[in-house]
Amino acid sequence: MWYYNSQIIKHPKAMSINDILHPKAIFRDSATLTSLSIKPYREVTPDSRYYWNGAYSVDTSGSEVVGTYASTPRDVATLKTAMLEKANSAVASRLEAIDWYWARASKGGTAVPSNIQSYATALYSEHETIKTAINAISDLAGVIAYENKPHTETRKTATYNEDGSFKEYSGTHTLAREIDMCTHYTANPTDEVDPAFVSLVAD
Repeated sequence: MWYYNSQIIKHPKAMSINDILHPKAIFRDSATLTSLSIKPYREVTPDSRYYWNGAYSVDTSGSEVVGTYASTPRDVATLKTAMLEKANSAVASRLEAIDWYWARASKGGTAVPSNIQSYATALYSEHETIKTAINAISDLAGVIAYENKPHTETRKTATYNEDGSFKEYSGTHTLAREIDMCTHYTANPTDEVDPAFVSLVAD
């Protein structure tokens, strides 16, 4: 985007400046734009997950024009309600995936495997921990921190054969991650273990 004479230009277009009509091709020529005082434009907006757009201001003093919206914080109680809904939905989807074990057992079929029972118990426990943590949040900073918690994940580094098939793991590497703790559950049924996973540690 560009800025000229209090006008934000979102797409190249013909411009009439000082009674001269310039074709839209000028927007591919930075030197011509500079000579006509048409500057690049950038807009800064707050994170819409946590803030409403407030008052708009524009700084034209530099080589780039910057339009900025002030941040108006969203209501913390409303955000916490949404967080709890996310947590409830996350645990419900995980439990729904294993409900069939109990349905089968209730009809006289195979008993629920012990690892699945342990998994369900762990999910309920983690869900309670998450709800407690959300309810304890008192301000917007706490909401942001809980939904964007920095972690370092360590994974095994895979090597492959010439045909692209997996060969072996050789060493490890790390990844920086931000995790929404509302939906983060560490419990997994044993048949869903990621063989490349080593660890996930909060920073």
